[in-house]
Amino acid sequence: MEFIQQNWYWAALAAVSGTLLVITSVRGSRGISPAQATQLINRDDAVVIDVRDAGEYAAGHLLNAQHIPLGELEKRLGELDKLKDKPVILNCQSGNRSATACGILRKAGFTQVHDLEGGIAAWEQAGMPISRSKKKK
Repeated sequence: MEFIQQNWYWAALAAVSGTLLVITSVRGSRGISPAQATQLINRDDAVVIDVRDAGEYAAGHLLNAQHIPLGELEKRLGELDKLKDKPVILNCQSGNRSATACGILRKAGFTQVHDLEGGIAAWEQAGMPISRSKKKK
């Protein structure tokens, strides 16, 4: 007990890190790498949904990605109903907003939802192609 009192900061750090590990395990991360995303797109005809803002999307996005900003996703779920049993890959700039979007789609009954780990930044870093064409709905 004396050890913990003298090293309370290490005990607190261990508790926080353990809690985060448990939360991540329970949440069931389904992040995929750019290479895995490419396989899903090519082999399983996965649909890509970009949840970034319009300006970010216009600056460059994955080929054939649908653009639905995160703030509009719940309102526009009806547009995606036909995709409930198809592979869906969500992406944003770094992976944070797309992780939130994955949770929204899972709650709505989507069965094959994947988060592009590292977002479009990781996609570009992997040397994957980027489109700068007008957005597709």
